[in-house]
Amino acid sequence: MKRSKLIAVAPPDQALVPDRLAAEAFEAVRDILAEAASANTTRSYATALRYWAAWFSARYSRPFVLPMPEAAVVQFIVDHVQRRTRQGIAHDLPATIDAALVASGAKNALGPLKLSTIVHRIAVLSRVHGAKRLANPCEQPGVRHLLSRARRASVKRGERPAKKTAITRAELEALLTSCDDSLEGLRDRALLLFGFASGGRRRSEIALADMASLSRVGSNAFIFRLEHSKTQQAGPTSESAPDKPILDIAAEALDAWLTASAISEGAIFRRLWKNRIGDALSPAAVGAIVQRRARLAGAKGDFGGHSLRSGFVTEAGRQGVPLPSVMAMTDHRSVATVVGYFQSGSALLNHAASLLSLEKKEA
Repeated sequence: MKRSKLIAVAPPDQALVPDRLAAEAFEAVRDILAEAASANTTRSYATALRYWAAWFSARYSRPFVLPMPEAAVVQFIVDHVQRRTRQGIAHDLPATIDAALVASGAKNALGPLKLSTIVHRIAVLSRVHGAKRLANPCEQPGVRHLLSRARRASVKRGERPAKKTAITRAELEALLTSCDDSLEGLRDRALLLFGFASGGRRRSEIALADMASLSRVGSNAFIFRLEHSKTQQAGPTSESAPDKPILDIAAEALDAWLTASAISEGAIFRRLWKNRIGDALSPAAVGAIVQRRARLAGAKGDFGGHSLRSGFVTEAGRQGVPLPSVMAMTDHRSVATVVGYFQSGSALLNHAASLLSLEKKEA
């Protein structure tokens, strides 16, 4: 979205200079994040802090300063969270300020923010206060209780987080049928199989995959060493299993792509211009490839880069793979995060659901 000047809401003598706001936001980000933090994390934190600055200056006609008053955080929640009233679903952000935020580029569209976005932006503000050792309004009981109630109300209204359709084995096989023997087809086939078979890699991990981390084992296998990931930004730990095996058809597809592209160093998956090989794919390009192959295959659903990751876990659940083995491949640190997909895949295998069938057999 092309940025334009913020609609004059605050008095000119109190309005902040956009360049100074951006500098302050990035300074705060540097205080929060380690040097090795992912680019996506850095971007999301900078975006959140810019929005806080824009919203606060427009709402209160004064500069965005820390520490933030607890009342302002409560107002932020009320401004952006939808709630049911006698007149219908509403939120409190004034229309003039909403339009100003959109016009400035701080906000993509008019209307309330998603609850997940609100939670993330409050979490970022909380980390800023923590990093600067300031009194943290986000940890106050009133704020925490209000957010908890907002989540509960959202669930009661039937709102659910949007999730990409999982690419399980059936969907993966369908997508692969759209890949021909052209250079692009070989790349996309290798990318899909690599992303799935190496443990449901995130799109950023696929984009960053490098030949230096890839080792051939025998004639039909590779080991990919995952040096950095979203949950392992400081590199592998004693609790992680960085070596990810790539076997069978996934190894064959990867070998075919590397042979055809003559790639021996640098990024594994590259941009293509006709038959010319370019630089590394971006995470967004990885997601776009998954979406394009789903369209070409006629697959039904909302597919994206995360579909390979959720699909790997779901398929593992269906096939009865033990959860620790799945987590060793995915590098999930939280059982709670992975178990939802895992249980979804193994739901029909739950013996407790077959009690009536067991009684019938015994009879």
